Amino acid sequence: MAFALLTSVPPVFGLYTSFFPVLIYSLLGTGRHLSTGTFAVLSLMTGSVVERVVPEPLAGNLSGIEREQLEARRVGAAAAVAFGSGALMLGMFVLQLGVLSTFLSEPVVKALTSGAALHVLVSQLPSLLGLSLPRQIGCFSLFKTLAAVLSALSQSSPAEVTISALSLALLVPVKELNVRFRDRLLTPIPGEVVMVLLATVLCFTSSLDTRYNVQVVGLLPGGFPQPLLPTLDELPRILADSLPISLVTFAVSTSLASIYADKYSYTIEPNQELLAHGVSNLISSLFSCFPNSATLATTSLLVDAGGNTQLAGLFSCAVVLAVLLWLGPFFYYLPKAVLACINISSMRQMFFQMQELPQLWHISRVDFAVWIVTWVAVVTLNVDLGLAVGVVVSMMTVVCRTQRVQCLALGLAEGTELYRPIRESRKLLQVPGLCVLSYPAPLYFATRGQFHRILEWHLGLGERIKPGVEPIRVAILDFSGITFVDAAGAREVVQLTRRCQDDGIYLLLAQCNAMVLETLTRARVLDSLSPEQLFVSVQDAAAHALERLVRGRSIKSGSQEVLG
Repeated sequence: MAFALLTSVPPVFGLYTSFFPVLIYSLLGTGRHLSTGTFAVLSLMTGSVVERVVPEPLAGNLSGIEREQLEARRVGAAAAVAFGSGALMLGMFVLQLGVLSTFLSEPVVKALTSGAALHVLVSQLPSLLGLSLPRQIGCFSLFKTLAAVLSALSQSSPAEVTISALSLALLVPVKELNVRFRDRLLTPIPGEVVMVLLATVLCFTSSLDTRYNVQVVGLLPGGFPQPLLPTLDELPRILADSLPISLVTFAVSTSLASIYADKYSYTIEPNQELLAHGVSNLISSLFSCFPNSATLATTSLLVDAGGNTQLAGLFSCAVVLAVLLWLGPFFYYLPKAVLACINISSMRQMFFQMQELPQLWHISRVDFAVWIVTWVAVVTLNVDLGLAVGVVVSMMTVVCRTQRVQCLALGLAEGTELYRPIRESRKLLQVPGLCVLSYPAPLYFATRGQFHRILEWHLGLGERIKPGVEPIRVAILDFSGITFVDAAGAREVVQLTRRCQDDGIYLLLAQCNAMVLETLTRARVLDSLSPEQLFVSVQDAAAHALERLVRGRSIKSGSQEVLG
């Protein structure tokens, strides 16, 4: 119910979203410990779409019928977003695009959720203070909301401020106790349940809703809504917003499932996860549910409580079912401020992700920069734009890293047949006239120029031979670090072989993987190289090179004797 407020739909639709998706995922998902349902980040993103597509009328002061019509349109818009994101994930499943999860790196996902948690906190301030303010959407919405709250601070409701303060005073310490004494507690302390019961009883007995105008949840309809296809009139506009939502759903769910799969020694299937979450969102949208995914807080709670299979999810479905069928009327007097406090307290894990920044700085400055840039983009722009910025920056770092690779000159370790980078030790042996090089990066259009320059420098291509310096007669290229070659890279290898022939350098290629060798063959590299110049290992290539050098020197010395 708390996350339904973030989505700008009535609280009961949060209960629907905590029932149908959980039921479907338990049948199709591969994450044994994963808890699915409402997720604050998705609720926030969906709420922004709903507010943009179905805005609050400027006049305000809607009648009861007009308010119901507005809520119905917003519910339809939220369900349409779920339908769109589910359809996109099913399309990704058909195309077997589960590999896309690798493009959302851990720094991007953690910065996204941490920045979104700040958005959730600020968006809940009006409810905490009892202010009726229009929701801000678009870029800089966080700062717009803060400005609106500060300007209306004098209109805060003392009763709701008191309720919020007491709720947070209970929820936050309980969260800390659950974490600190996790090993000693048989089951986590249900602070949210206790707070909901206390606040509901207090509001009912004190008539806070009528005496102090405290906003309450109101009547929760019993049963389930009729299955209905969402209104798809706005689908073309909503589909663009459904894409980042589906990506966040897949990224967060897959990352979380992988963490627990590694911890408990089982495997998950990313493409099956696409199917599970796609079907979950698609079918649940027929029951007016908004987008759903795996959730950090409830998954952690489930694992701490001893849940090891999706049967725990079915148990939570039974609890929600009881609320929908019988217990709904008891929540009539639940203050919305309490739901806002539950939203904020559930963000604890996401806020504490910032504690990992010093360690990330120590391990990788590049990943640290990706984290900071993504977080700043999410906070200042918006969650969806921040995600786009994070993915682009993350991919740019990959390209930049491949362009800054150093080509390594290799030497023979004394007493072995191993070739190691010369910079590692001065004791490595180098044979005059032989150059062994390793290029540890993919060879494609972005690295082609660098490959050309580095090889030209190492082999001295096009340069005049210096007096007293042994020229390079044989060159060995270790291709073990080249994971793939595109058309541009293959053409560069063809040109390299021809330039080596022109300069009298005998070129050998070693340890080409099957895919690289196939690409080079299609590029007609074998027109310039004979099969005898391809080797399965650097050691074999070096043995052939030494034999050739010795034979060449023998022929040269024999010729000198004849001339003499």
